[in-house]
Amino acid sequence: MDLEKHPQQPAAPAQTAPAGIRASDADRDRIADILRDAMAEGRLTAEEHAERVDAVYRAKTVGELEPLVRDLPTPGGSTLPSSAAPYTYGPEAPTGPADNMVAIFSSSTRKGRWRVGGRTNAFSLFGSVEIDLTEALFGQRLTVINATSIFGSVEIKVPENISLRGSGTGVFGNFEVVTLESADPEAPVVVVNGYSVFGNVEAKPKRGKLIADLHSRLRKHLGR
Repeated sequence: MDLEKHPQQPAAPAQTAPAGIRASDADRDRIADILRDAMAEGRLTAEEHAERVDAVYRAKTVGELEPLVRDLPTPGGSTLPSSAAPYTYGPEAPTGPADNMVAIFSSSTRKGRWRVGGRTNAFSLFGSVEIDLTEALFGQRLTVINATSIFGSVEIKVPENISLRGSGTGVFGNFEVVTLESADPEAPVVVVNGYSVFGNVEAKPKRGKLIADLHSRLRKHLGR
């Protein structure tokens, strides 16, 4: 008597990282590297690159990162890690209205002890904008500064123990961001995007300036 034959069940697909998993700094940096290579190869314009990089550092989850490189080749077909630790303070992405600093044939300065918003737009036309974050209070982990300089200057100073990143273009001008990576995984991250036309945009650490007692200050400031 023949044994009853049963159709073979298809093999279960390999599990991938759930789209809702929170993205880590390593996830964002990996995606930013893919975008940088794509722009260098001519797959993305400077404007497309800037838009996607801004979205990278605003992304909260792996699912938000994946569409940003879905139409681009990924080195070695690597995938994003499956887990990441959540942050312990403040909202991760910039929320609320942006702060605006405008200098037209004038100057605009913000320094000292002040609370940094999630997003700041700095615009200089034949003027100068100075943003000094060395004594500022970071109520959220990610701060995005969109800097535009036309025949002017935008200067951004940060403490030495935070992370500083950026992406921009200089047209007959200078756009320079001195990249920093903090050893503290919960340190604030400042991302500077924008462009300069016959002007100067510069973001760099101020020597000797540090955020002291980062976690206790943030929790106290946020009432945690």
